[in-house]
Amino acid sequence: MPASYAYLGPEGTFTEVALRTLPEAATRELIPYVSVQSALDAVRAGEAEAAFVPIENSVEGGITTTLDELVAGASLMIYREVLLSITFALLVRPGTKLSDIKTVTAHPAAQPQVRNWLKANLPEAVWESAASNADGARLVQEGRYDAAFAGEFAAARYGLTALETEIHDAENAQTRFVLVGRPARPAAPTGADKTSVVLWQRDDHPGGLRDLLGEFASRGINLMLLQSRPTGAGIGNYCFCIDTEGHISDRRVAEALMGLKRICLQVRFLGSYPRADIAPEGVRPALPGTSDEEFMAASDWVARCQDGRF
Repeated sequence: MPASYAYLGPEGTFTEVALRTLPEAATRELIPYVSVQSALDAVRAGEAEAAFVPIENSVEGGITTTLDELVAGASLMIYREVLLSITFALLVRPGTKLSDIKTVTAHPAAQPQVRNWLKANLPEAVWESAASNADGARLVQEGRYDAAFAGEFAAARYGLTALETEIHDAENAQTRFVLVGRPARPAAPTGADKTSVVLWQRDDHPGGLRDLLGEFASRGINLMLLQSRPTGAGIGNYCFCIDTEGHISDRRVAEALMGLKRICLQVRFLGSYPRADIAPEGVRPALPGTSDEEFMAASDWVARCQDGRF
């Protein structure tokens, strides 16, 4: 396997900045790809050891391009996550004034994060989506658009000027990125972990989603993300992308996954990995009756009952 990481490029994306915060990134060749799909396909094809891509932001929630790529195709697994605070700059060619800007571009996930600023400052500007924020900066450099929303750090790389900085509609906006590789044994639990799955119902029926969520709720497992995505099989056909607290080696998480496997048409395990938002000592205590010790004690009790030793 090549000692390389694919990432959503070109150079100068927020994805690259977040990737370089991983210590292991210093020992890998970092290769930009034109899209999330191509970066993940590089892993599936064995061209890269792992791919680093955005998966969620605090303004709009899950990034559907990444979620859909993880739902479809050959299985991949999440091994790490990184949180990065996001603020945008308006990048232009030198000499451009705000009144000169008729067209702007950026990654689609950026638009909801600058919508109000754009309405207040460039209400007549036409928005066009780019493959990434850095790609938008490249397109401005080439003269395709007048301005791009990107990281201020991308300006020098593409010979542009930051006309405005610190642009954001929501204070403390963050984007979550994940390191994705081929399926293998998950890393050992840290005490502050997250587990990601995709669920497909057997059929559409009243209370169907409640049944799925009940497998988590009955075991005291907190959900951190729940997003429905169309399966492509017709209107009303959805799967559910879910992030939960905990690790697959935790008894309550393992039992919840077993319950889901029994009632779902399909369950895709996307990995158990360390959380980026909290240290083990900051994790909330397990609800009464949901610790590993209590699950094991209950299992022992059932075994004793079966043996007539109760």
